[in-house]
Amino acid sequence: MGGADLYTIVVGRDAMACRFEVVFNAGELPDVTELACEALDLVDDVERRISIYRETSELAALNAAAGRTWTSVSADTLAMLELARDLHTATDGAFDITAGPLVRAWGFLHRQGRTPPADELAAARAVAGIDQLELDLDGGRARLVTAGAEVNPGAIGKGWAIDRAVDWLASTGVPSVLVHGGQSSVRARGVQGPAVAGRRGWRVGLRHPLRTGRRLATITLVDRALGTSGSGTQFFVERGRRLGHILDPRSGRPAEGVLSATVLSPSAARADALATALYALGLAGLEGIAPEGSETSAVLVLPGRTNGLRLVLANLPDAEIAIADEPGLEVIRMPLMPQGSEQSA
Repeated sequence: MGGADLYTIVVGRDAMACRFEVVFNAGELPDVTELACEALDLVDDVERRISIYRETSELAALNAAAGRTWTSVSADTLAMLELARDLHTATDGAFDITAGPLVRAWGFLHRQGRTPPADELAAARAVAGIDQLELDLDGGRARLVTAGAEVNPGAIGKGWAIDRAVDWLASTGVPSVLVHGGQSSVRARGVQGPAVAGRRGWRVGLRHPLRTGRRLATITLVDRALGTSGSGTQFFVERGRRLGHILDPRSGRPAEGVLSATVLSPSAARADALATALYALGLAGLEGIAPEGSETSAVLVLPGRTNGLRLVLANLPDAEIAIADEPGLEVIRMPLMPQGSEQSA
């Protein structure tokens, strides 16, 4: 995740079906292993509370009680659910933590994709939607209104756990650190390497959505988080058509037309959720998710108009992205420049 001249110490642990790592600058702090382990313990704590694959978790209990009773949840889980509800509104429904029935119907819950029969999909859509989720913020409770409704935190949970880890590390006085979960969810604080003049943030790679191991660009995270959504590795093919695992909750079907969506935000949870929403919204969602002058930036990778790829950048300063040499790559910066001023690489 950095240049060859910058030395780091990496401490990792498996959680949430991926590898979480805490990255420190070498020689900057004593006892970094102990600090990393405590931060990763916080990730484990979040997973214990929200994993729907653990029968003892708070969200598993919430799903099991759907249509029957309220479920007591911790303040941290309730705050995540409240953020998820707010982001549903902010994205016009393109992010929906209550899309669990749709994820299950399409077989993506256990990564076994298949197209559900029309009646099964209709039944899943009938019990999905943010109106199924009710929160009692004063009482520390949540409930799902209808039997069969279920929450699925897959598009926000990793980011939420990373935020808990980074916020705690910051509270202990750690000046510079990067934490990632599976490399698609990242949050950085401070500076990678010595704090010399002109050096800012941490450098992370933007993966090529079609070529394993290749980067399209390098992004510099300056006290921000990054979330990327794409279906490059999780998809199934039906009748010659490739269908990815990211659903558009508004239609109940796999989102199409985008190769990958990346969002930069101060919060990893927001970056993850907004990247998922942007993957469903496509170009039409850029202005709402990453308006000019906001704290949020976005990068969309789309199929090229003929061959190659299109890289669309929204509210991202040139100094924070270095684009790789990619044949046929068209780079577009939003808001759109006058005709003839688009840049290509």
